[in-house]
Amino acid sequence: MPETQREPVPRVDTDELEVTHAFLKFQRHCVLKKAEGLTAEELRRPGVPSGTSILGLIQHLAEAERGWFGHHLGGADWSEEDELGMTVPAGRTAEQVIAEYRAAIEASDRAIEAAGDPGALMAIPIDGTRKSLRWLLAHMTTETARHAGHADILRERIDGITGR
Repeated sequence: MPETQREPVPRVDTDELEVTHAFLKFQRHCVLKKAEGLTAEELRRPGVPSGTSILGLIQHLAEAERGWFGHHLGGADWSEEDELGMTVPAGRTAEQVIAEYRAAIEASDRAIEAAGDPGALMAIPIDGTRKSLRWLLAHMTTETARHAGHADILRERIDGITGR
């Protein structure tokens, strides 16, 4: 089966922050691309027995962006108890969930740019340790790539579209 959404990975090879940020941006783009052209019903459709859907992955990633970049890096108020995880309530539209992910990405990018240095430490420690922006970018790129792969499989199950 030919890959119909394939794009090259970033070719930027300048400094550490630009390279790591470019790869995170690419993975975010891959996740959003999986939602393009699908109906609200298709976005909500669980593709595996656990109930995971493309829209649920997007909602989860928006929450991860807010928690990691907004709270841990930037020091903003945040409560894990307020997050919804991968279960999208019926009252939330696909457009709302996707718009919230885009807004979370924009806020995260501002926090990354404000930190400006891969060695910058998070405002809020994890397990008593203030990790670096370098660690956070690696963590979120891995997390986003993992879920981009899930979204790729779910999309293929919906309409046969594949590729990163």
